[in-house]
Amino acid sequence: MDRPRFVIDSAEAEQMAKQSGKTVLQLLPSLVKSAQDLARPQISNYHVGAVGLGSSGRIFFGVNLEFPGLPLNQTVHAEQFLITNLSLNGEPHLKYFAVSAAPCGHCRQFLQELRGAPDVKIVITSEDEKENKINNNCNGKDQEFTPLSHLLPHRFGPDDLLEKDVPLLLEPHRNGLSFCSDLCNGKMNGEDDLKYAALDAANMSHASYSACPSGVALVDVEGKIYKGSYMESAAYNPSLPPVQAALVAYVARGGRGGYERIVGAVLVEKGDAVIKQEHTARLLLQCISPKCEFELPAVVLIGGGGSFLAAMEFHISTLYACSCQDLPSSSSCKCVVKRMSMVKLVMVDQVL
Repeated sequence: MDRPRFVIDSAEAEQMAKQSGKTVLQLLPSLVKSAQDLARPQISNYHVGAVGLGSSGRIFFGVNLEFPGLPLNQTVHAEQFLITNLSLNGEPHLKYFAVSAAPCGHCRQFLQELRGAPDVKIVITSEDEKENKINNNCNGKDQEFTPLSHLLPHRFGPDDLLEKDVPLLLEPHRNGLSFCSDLCNGKMNGEDDLKYAALDAANMSHASYSACPSGVALVDVEGKIYKGSYMESAAYNPSLPPVQAALVAYVARGGRGGYERIVGAVLVEKGDAVIKQEHTARLLLQCISPKCEFELPAVVLIGGGGSFLAAMEFHISTLYACSCQDLPSSSSCKCVVKRMSMVKLVMVDQVL
């Protein structure tokens, strides 16, 4: 079975549009049904699809993800999936998007984190012709894109809380995090790919409101790694946690496989963070992938010359990163604590 595609490159998009006698922009609404078919709404069975056009000319898909056994606020909305998909693929701007149903208030707010959000153009599609005409007033003609500002005319967003030069969602972030052991002893050996993928995700995190960046990296049974960065909203609640962002990467790049194929996960966040992702990340992963069961956390000091080796299979771990300018030590830096929650610990040298 072919792996589902969540990104269409610009050349292929142009070719598809030409073959269908449309422009690339006119192509977007016709792809929404294909996006809906990729959704995973295991609670509501309500499939939402979003299809966006980036400034590079590439087309991106977004779908909703629901997780039985967890609170509904763990859900990933199709628009959030879409933006995360752009971020994962280094797309700097969303110009247009088509969506199968009108975005909820949660998503209208989340989209405000984009630079120039009011000017992003949207069209709402529907299989029901009558609803389609009401929402778009197209009267059987090509559907018209309207500015996002029409859906949220009196917006609250980054302009209310951040300075103008602070990077927004989809823009490069350099959070300056590193593992305390790297600062003290030099970078650990190259076998820690999962850990450093999570660190990379944390450094790309959009967390300008809390200053608490975080990132998650997942590994599947084939050894493939999927990473996701925390994405904050000025309104707080619509923020997308890093484990959900990593699950977007898993769905978009890992094919149709179930979540049970995820056998390892690493979460990186600052030790002194005001907001913590650890507990909800554990809850979600333990629920959707029982193979990631874990025991009570063990506390390990990674400063002062100690080395650390651990099983990278069937475990969930939380690593605390540091943004201190000076070399940390166990007595001067609160960030040097590394908590590990896992099924099996292979070896720990110099625990305390």
